[in-house]
Amino acid sequence: MSFTTLIWEQVINSTVEKVWDFIATPKNLSVITPDYMGFNIISKELPDKMYEGLIIAYKVKPLLGIQLTWVSEIVCIKEFHYFIDEQKIGPYKFWHHTHIITPVENGVLMKDILNYKPPLSFIGSVLNQIVIKKKLYEIFAYRRKKIEEIFR
Repeated sequence: MSFTTLIWEQVINSTVEKVWDFIATPKNLSVITPDYMGFNIISKELPDKMYEGLIIAYKVKPLLGIQLTWVSEIVCIKEFHYFIDEQKIGPYKFWHHTHIITPVENGVLMKDILNYKPPLSFIGSVLNQIVIKKKLYEIFAYRRKKIEEIFR
C-alpha cells in the first residue's frame, strides 16, 4: 500500500491576517475547488470561521464523476499560523492535510503538506501512480491560480 506526501508552496502578495481570514473561512473552500468536482458543502449552520473540532461534510466528485460524501475534521488550529484537517469519511484510507502560512519578505508563504493513502490496497497504489496523484496536482494548480486571482 502506498503512502504519499505531496507539498505545495505559494507566495501570496498579502498580509498574514488577510490570507488567514480567507483560508479559515470554511465556505471559501468551494471558491478554490474546480467546478467539475461538484463540490457542495452539506453541513448545516456552517460557522464563519473554523475552529478545532469543526466537522465539515460535503459532496464531491473526485474521480470519474462519481459523487461521494466526504467528512473532514479540523483537528488542530493555531490562528494566523496553521490548521490541520483530516478526512473522517471519504474516498481515502488516510488523509491528513496541513495548511501553513508564514510571513515572508514578499508577503505570505502558504504551504500545503498532504499525507494520504489511497483506498483499495494494491489497486489503490497503482491508481495513485496513474490517476490520483495527477488529479491532486491538477486540483492544487487550480487552487494556486484562484488564490493568485483573489489576492491580486
